[in-house]
Amino acid sequence: MVDPEAIRQELAQVFPDGQIRAEDYTGEGDHFSVSVVSEAFSGKSLVERHQMVYRALAGLMPQIHALQLKTVTSTES
Repeated sequence: MVDPEAIRQELAQVFPDGQIRAEDYTGEGDHFSVSVVSEAFSGKSLVERHQMVYRALAGLMPQIHALQLKTVTSTES
């Protein structure tokens, strides 16, 4: 079972400028909705942005069954 705060902390290390929100949308600790607003996504495709998030969460991914992602820059949000 993963705590949304653990997700937020992992992402904050990779996206220190980011506005990060992580929510457990089933209450079971394995389905999450994550939003990251960061300038690190500037010039990146959607696939590249999601890959950046998945790399940042590599240590937690074996415990996560579903992950909804919103990855935008501040001008896109």
